[in-house]
Amino acid sequence: MQTTAEYSCAFCGESSTTFIDVSGGLSQRYIEDCQVCCRPNILYVLIDEDTLEVEIQTDYEE
Repeated sequence: MQTTAEYSCAFCGESSTTFIDVSGGLSQRYIEDCQVCCRPNILYVLIDEDTLEVEIQTDYEE
C-alpha cells in the first residue's frame, strides 16, 4: 500500500510531497532529491502502526 506524505528539505526548507510504501516497514530510511533545489535529503520515515500516519524527518546527504 502506498500513501503520500510531506517533508521539508534539509537544505532549502521548501515543502515537498513523496510517496511512501507502507509495506516497506514502520521505520524506513532512504535518499530523495528535493523537488525544488535538487539536493539529496536523507528521509527518516516513521509510520504509526495503528493509524498509519507518516512522520518524516530529514537530514543532509553528505
